[in-house]
Amino acid sequence: MRLDEATSRARLAAARHAHLATTGADAQPHVVPVTFALLGDDLVTAVDQKPKTTPRLRRLANIAENPHVAVLADRYDDDWTRLWWVRADGTAHLEHDGPAFDAALAALADRYPQYRDDPPRGPVVRVRVERWTGWAFAG
Repeated sequence: MRLDEATSRARLAAARHAHLATTGADAQPHVVPVTFALLGDDLVTAVDQKPKTTPRLRRLANIAENPHVAVLADRYDDDWTRLWWVRADGTAHLEHDGPAFDAALAALADRYPQYRDDPPRGPVVRVRVERWTGWAFAG
């Protein structure tokens, strides 16, 4: 069954992680797992200190080339009556400092204890959510 916007938002807010999908000028999809927080109509995530293959992250380059992104959270269970997914589509931009950057880091630290002593150094990806879509096997 299709989920309404409020239910989709609530399920995403309760999810512990999600996947960020981007595409750049080459139109090749790129999906990465992310930690995130909701701030009003925005979803925020940040580049943290976990080891990366390169400091030149494709998700950041893609957002610079094409700011349209999707964030997906889901629940899988072998009992398929418990399945659900939620997608937030929106426009992303990068923040490197300032009050909005600080507010995003504070929201992430509130949500993830691992960030309290070692907050992400950024940049922050701020997604202005323009459309919520969701589905669940059962309400």
